Amino acid sequence: MTLSATCHCGAVRIHIPRSPEKLTNCNCSLCRRTGALWAYFAPAEVRIEGHPEHTEGYVQGDKTLRTVRCRHCGIVTHWEPIGEQPVDRMAVNARNFDPVMFGSVRIRFFDGADSWTYVGEWPPADGGA
Repeated sequence: MTLSATCHCGAVRIHIPRSPEKLTNCNCSLCRRTGALWAYFAPAEVRIEGHPEHTEGYVQGDKTLRTVRCRHCGIVTHWEPIGEQPVDRMAVNARNFDPVMFGSVRIRFFDGADSWTYVGEWPPADGGA
């Protein structure tokens, strides 16, 4: 069963094969500004319509990935690996999907601003006890 979403204006459509097992909320300087919630997949599993003709990319830092947004409405849609090394994952912005689709998926909090480690999750593994 394929799950689909769009950017705000609909120029970019994202198709993924299934609900992700986990989502990642990162606090790095870019992610905290975009408000993205990342779902990771192998690039071969993701189909993106309207890319690259309706998108613009932004590359920063160590230049290993490109954050992509719709050039019409500005919504961040995904990030994709760049460079010569083969990479087995990319991420789509889960906030573009209907929230009901991922309502029970665990959210991991990643400290991309400092320690580069996972610092918690929601709901807590111990049930909040």
